[in-house]
Amino acid sequence: MFSDVERSTPPRFVTRTLIASLATVAFVLTAVLVVVTLSVRDHVRRTVIERLETGQGLLATLEQRRAADLRRQIAALAENPTLKAALDTYHAEGRTASEGVRSQLIATVRRELDKLAAHLGTDVLAARGVEGEVLAVSGRRAEDWTAEYRADRGATADAPFLTLSSGVFRAATVPVMLQEIELGSVQLAQALDARYATELSALSGARTLIVSNGRVVATTLRDETLAALTPETLRTFAAGDLKTLAGEEYAVRPLLQDGDTAVYVLDSIDASARPLLRSSLQTMAAIAFGAFALAGCASLWLARTISRPIDTLSRSLGDMTRTRTFDQPLVPSRESLEVDSLTQAFNTMIESIKTAEAETRNAYLEAIGALAMALDARDPYTAGHSERVSALAVKIGREMRLDAATLDVLRLGALLHDIGKIGITDNLLRKAAPLTPDEYEVIKTHPTVGSRILRNVRFLEPHLPVVELHHERPDGRGYPYGLEGSAIPLVARIVHVADAYDAMTSARAYRSALPPATALRELQRCAGTDFDAEAVRALVAVVTPEGVLPWDDVFPPETVRATVEPEARPTGDPLQHFDSEGQVA
Repeated sequence: MFSDVERSTPPRFVTRTLIASLATVAFVLTAVLVVVTLSVRDHVRRTVIERLETGQGLLATLEQRRAADLRRQIAALAENPTLKAALDTYHAEGRTASEGVRSQLIATVRRELDKLAAHLGTDVLAARGVEGEVLAVSGRRAEDWTAEYRADRGATADAPFLTLSSGVFRAATVPVMLQEIELGSVQLAQALDARYATELSALSGARTLIVSNGRVVATTLRDETLAALTPETLRTFAAGDLKTLAGEEYAVRPLLQDGDTAVYVLDSIDASARPLLRSSLQTMAAIAFGAFALAGCASLWLARTISRPIDTLSRSLGDMTRTRTFDQPLVPSRESLEVDSLTQAFNTMIESIKTAEAETRNAYLEAIGALAMALDARDPYTAGHSERVSALAVKIGREMRLDAATLDVLRLGALLHDIGKIGITDNLLRKAAPLTPDEYEVIKTHPTVGSRILRNVRFLEPHLPVVELHHERPDGRGYPYGLEGSAIPLVARIVHVADAYDAMTSARAYRSALPPATALRELQRCAGTDFDAEAVRALVAVVTPEGVLPWDDVFPPETVRATVEPEARPTGDPLQHFDSEGQVA
């Protein structure tokens, strides 16, 4: 069988060689990639730190110049003659004037401030009286110059940073003097806000972070990085060094610090390294493509000798498992010795399983059949009952044009329908007199007993409805569950009819067998209540003896119902409660 395969035995070391080659290429490429990545990151880290330190020095110098310019501007404003005149007028008349005059004087001061603020483009320009009261505020951020600061800060306040609820400001304050008389003061403030942070980032080429009292005031960091900033993390920024935020490494340097307020510049090492890494990865990808392309050529050849036979075998096994058809053996591919050996092993295993399954099934059937015959043999009057019911149920099923699978369920289910009587004593089964109500209740347990006996045999599961429900009636007066009409499986309804017919036409110790014609007439009369009408119709068609009218003449179709109300059942016949055991209930 395998002579051709043996002459063309494929080289099994090819698979190992391919795996080793691919693994080596992958290992070398991975190692090179790791080394390149580490080298690039280290180089970028040094470059970023140097660039940040250089930018830090330049920005520090620039900020010093800004602070000096701020002081020069405020000094010049303090000498502005128009503003000085307005403050002099307020100083001389405002405190003693009426509220209306005082408001006019303050309005004059505000107009002068508006002109100066518009000219300078400043954030905040404020004028104060000699007692520190704020007379007027102008500038882009005038509305943010909160009452909190107006009430708590005097005219001499000159802190580098002022932290208010509305933001952080860099402010300068100088008095306005006239011949050594202090008329008040003017304040010039620059907001350390998003606009300021953006300007610093544009100058430094790095990110800017402004912090006050443990919270972020303004920043140019991305939202995901900003979300990673906690008060504990911010406290470590004063020392500079490297920080990891949102999975990225940043170099951090302080630019300005005063108390709880600080300005930092940050630069992402990962962002700076990304272009270099991308370029390196592109080069590595080209190298990897060439290396794996060579291995791919070998893979195409191997696919013909190994992969394709395995795929064919897998599909065959999948189809076999899905359809559960094990009649046809798997066909060897004759392309791979290993796969063909596996195919042969599967064929041998399947044959063994089929043989074992058939033997097991036959053993079950033989044992159960012997048990059913032994059960019938307990009473000479019921000998052969199960076999007759099985044959009659199959005839009824064929008349009703049921499929082969359903006929098989009828055949075996009917053979086993009384298996539960194994739990009934001989005294009760062979009793020559009619059963008492209590005895009849014991007899009525045999369907559920039979179902429990057979439930553990998996291949008998389709037959359990016959065993358990063959005494249910269309009108709901059957047992064990009182099911009605179509709720009773068709196979159980058919066996119920066949069971009753055989019981009526068989002799018992307490009565003679009924003639077939009498039994059929009784079944016809009780169709739709005790028995399924269609099953009775089929029974009449297959066993109509001489002297029995055709079904439609005796029981027209328009009067047949699947289920009738109990009170609609015909009465007056002593056989109306005839049970399949042949006893009157």
